[in-house]
Amino acid sequence: MNTIVSIDASSAERLEVVRSAERLAAIEADWMDLWHRTDALIFQSHAWVSAWWNTVADSDQRALRIGLVWSGNRLVAVVPLAIGRRKGLRFLEWAANSYTDYGDILVAPECSLSALQDVWAQICDAGGFDLAFLNRLLPGAAARRIFTSDLSRGIRLRPNHREEVSYRVAGPWKSGAAWFEDQSKKTRQNYRRGIKALEETGKVKFRLLAPDEPLQPVLERLAALKRRWLVQHTRESQLFEEGAPVLAALVDALARADVLRIFVLECDGVMVAVSINFVQHHTMMAFVTTFDPDFSRASPGIILIMDYIQWSIDHGLGMVDFLCGAESFKNKFATQGVILQSVLGTRTAQGQLALLADRMRQRVRHVRGRGLVPTP
Repeated sequence: MNTIVSIDASSAERLEVVRSAERLAAIEADWMDLWHRTDALIFQSHAWVSAWWNTVADSDQRALRIGLVWSGNRLVAVVPLAIGRRKGLRFLEWAANSYTDYGDILVAPECSLSALQDVWAQICDAGGFDLAFLNRLLPGAAARRIFTSDLSRGIRLRPNHREEVSYRVAGPWKSGAAWFEDQSKKTRQNYRRGIKALEETGKVKFRLLAPDEPLQPVLERLAALKRRWLVQHTRESQLFEEGAPVLAALVDALARADVLRIFVLECDGVMVAVSINFVQHHTMMAFVTTFDPDFSRASPGIILIMDYIQWSIDHGLGMVDFLCGAESFKNKFATQGVILQSVLGTRTAQGQLALLADRMRQRVRHVRGRGLVPTP
């Protein structure tokens, strides 16, 4: 069921909370128009959120809570949230949270702050969750205007200790070759040794996938390589499960937005490393990168990253953004890092107890870190 409430007849602003897949589909054109007008990232697009919702395996355990603000018949704000379950608790979080590196709202300049606060209050009043946890907030995220304001009319969200880092590569290099020469002697030697090791097997080729090439074989190869890596590191991800449709749906959203860039490193025609990237805001953004462990001696993943960094510089892009995650290979090449913050608030007694327990765990870690309490 969807809720529409007039909040100010004089301004003609209306609020809506989208809860059904049918209504989500119906607002596609309006949402995408706002997305284009605000020049937002793909993570805040209707295509991204609907790709996730239409393919998520446990949709019966989730619920949409997408807040909208309308000015007349014009959509002026989207607050893309959903409820998910973890560890016995219900979390209000970003829609497509598992695949969204930078969470935020969409808001047009003409949207009033009071309307944003009121739609947040309506989402909170609708309930169905224990904790509201919104993460991966960039320093300039528009969402900070409503979630952390002292005047917020919904649940007040406060800064949480959970932070993530986004590593980027940016500098004054005039060419990819200049960037390469600026790397350490060891890094350059390792790159050349890796190429030489691959050439012992066959011809090595780095290339950008052509727009008309079929995506399915590439995605199947990438998912198979990722599954091997996940098993090796005892991890799981629905994104790469065999036969799961979500990866293809998200990549299709990137392709339809005309931002998709897939780079491959081939050895005798076999893909030994793949990176699904996209370009927005004059930046190459690396979404998923993987490699064939059978060729790990040559570090094909690192070779591919170094190749697409050079490609990006040669094609006039101002930055390479590795998105979320503090993996060592990202820090190896990064020239800057941005801290992504999170905010949290409670709605139920269960949520308050969970927050209290989390704070106690943090205090114990802090004390142990100072060496005041022996670690068992």
